[in-house]
Amino acid sequence: MTIIKRFLLTPGPTPVPPEVALRMAEPIIHHRTPEFSKIFSEVRTGLKKLFQTEQDVLVLAASGTGAMEAAVVNLLSAGDRVIVVNGGKFGERWTKICQSYGVDVEEIRVEWGEAVSAEAVRAALDRRPEAKAVLVQASETSTTAVHPVEQIADLTRRRDTLLIVDGITAVGVYDVPMDRWGIDVLVTGSQKALMLPPGLAFLALSERAWQRVDRPHLPAFYFDLKRERKNQAENTTAYTPAVSLIFGLHAVLAMLEHEGYANVFRRHATLAAATRSAGSALGLKPLAPRAPSPAATGLYLPSGIDGGKLTKYLRDQVGVSFAGGQDHLKGKVVRIAHIGYFGDFDIVTAVAALEMALSKFGARIDLGSGVAAAERVLVEALPPV
Repeated sequence: MTIIKRFLLTPGPTPVPPEVALRMAEPIIHHRTPEFSKIFSEVRTGLKKLFQTEQDVLVLAASGTGAMEAAVVNLLSAGDRVIVVNGGKFGERWTKICQSYGVDVEEIRVEWGEAVSAEAVRAALDRRPEAKAVLVQASETSTTAVHPVEQIADLTRRRDTLLIVDGITAVGVYDVPMDRWGIDVLVTGSQKALMLPPGLAFLALSERAWQRVDRPHLPAFYFDLKRERKNQAENTTAYTPAVSLIFGLHAVLAMLEHEGYANVFRRHATLAAATRSAGSALGLKPLAPRAPSPAATGLYLPSGIDGGKLTKYLRDQVGVSFAGGQDHLKGKVVRIAHIGYFGDFDIVTAVAALEMALSKFGARIDLGSGVAAAERVLVEALPPV
């Protein structure tokens, strides 16, 4: 038998550190106890640092999509006009959530792999001054591109228009200062940079967003944010929380603070640069050349290589899991993550696996060239001797 070690190199779920897994394996406790409230209080404080906000960061037992839906139902009404930046599968998700509740959507369509221009958002706002919100991804996971949230926030905060941002592969990856930029709603999920299994969603609202919650909006029961805010201010939750995941989150936030957020952001930037350098050395065209995400790198595969078969081979026969392309990119690209519990040698492994699989599938590449290119970036970030 050949020993196959498993490497999870997808942009979600991402690997869970052993110490976090052990924390989640501790005996469960009841959630209406002083013991849980103490942990939850510390988690709430840590989340404010993560989001860089003075506002409450609410914790929901849901995936990140639950936080997206909560933002829509608590801030909008049927018939409201919104502007959605649709540059990938998750921009498309904003549209689908809004339309499910009768919200009137005007989309700004963006070519996959490109970032929306602030000027396109300005033009949409000028056409639709009645727009209640702009909804956008900070990092569009499906295309590995980032949108200019800071510049968009500069537009929305001058108007009576909320900026609602999906930060699911941005928060904890690079600097997204909610309060300083003027973001009105920022959401994320547990299974990305927070290095946890899926199951927790987070969102924070600005003061003016909370004022909008006080107006008539779509019906909400489980996702009633006013109820959650009241309960969580008392270090409890409106409904049963995911207790073990909260334990894990407590450990993760301590790890991130110990590393230091400036170092966390620098680490992600270095790993992304190394991956992009490897792709260039292998002659693989980047999916998002002008606005690449520090969370994941998308690379076009050589002509004639079936990406679906290649990623399936890597996952099932080699033990290395990458993400492939979606919709019209299916079979054409591979997406390599560097988000959360990732270090230098995860990137070396990822690039080596990609090189070997490409060679196995008949691509003419110089084995080792991608690894060498990645190492030249990574060695510069190693600790001094």
